[in-house]
Amino acid sequence: MKYLIAYMMKYGETLIMSNEHKRYLRKLKLNKMLITISQISLLIFFIVIWEILSRYNIINSFIFSSPSKIIETLIKLYRDNNLFIHIYTTTIEVVIAFILTFIIAFLLALALYSCKTLKKILDPFIVALNSLPKVALGPLIIIWLGTNTSSIIFNALLISIIVTFMTILNGMESCDKDLIKLFKVFGASKTDILLHLIIPSAKKEIISSLKINISMSLIGVIMGEFLSCKKGIGYLILYGTQVFNLSLVMCGILILSLLSFLCNIFINILEKKLLR
Repeated sequence: MKYLIAYMMKYGETLIMSNEHKRYLRKLKLNKMLITISQISLLIFFIVIWEILSRYNIINSFIFSSPSKIIETLIKLYRDNNLFIHIYTTTIEVVIAFILTFIIAFLLALALYSCKTLKKILDPFIVALNSLPKVALGPLIIIWLGTNTSSIIFNALLISIIVTFMTILNGMESCDKDLIKLFKVFGASKTDILLHLIIPSAKKEIISSLKINISMSLIGVIMGEFLSCKKGIGYLILYGTQVFNLSLVMCGILILSLLSFLCNIFINILEKKLLR
């Protein structure tokens, strides 16, 4: 009898815990669904209100455009084969700028972490470069590199590299000093400490730098396309402004928002895999 009671207590508790866990997971799922439905509803509400205000001339449809006009502009761009070429151009430029920025920033962070003297020497120059308005360098970049893709990518590098590098470096410097001493006690070399302790401990900061990098690269590319470009989303927005086609401007902003959203989804997926 006592064995039966012990069995029931053991597996009954497991069953209770399992049911509680199921209820908890169900609650999380419902909460996630509620958030998603609320976000979609809010977006639809905004679009409907915008269209109504524009249709009944409560707001100036020439200045603020309307969802229906933006869709018409998108369809026209697609039919004229001018839609995907601009999206492709900007996407490629952002990807190249993103990859180059991360590689350079990561190597620079490693170098300055490994050599404290070099960090002290370069510190005032890095602060000065970070505080410098990058737009002011736009005309010089055009003169140096010309009105081509290289100048756009270089502009994006200038905007994103310092912030990305400083985020990674701060993550490396925040590593537990006691763990570093422990590694040294067990005879680990500087390379072993760097590869097996410093870099893994800065994983969250590295992921944060990726999020910053993708946003800053996108901003840098669009700014570069404003200055020197004949293709890309930035060119669409600039051209629409010049010819007072505000629907084209809004169309470019919509495409840019979707591209930014997709980039953030990619980084979030990457974050989950790396943190796992």
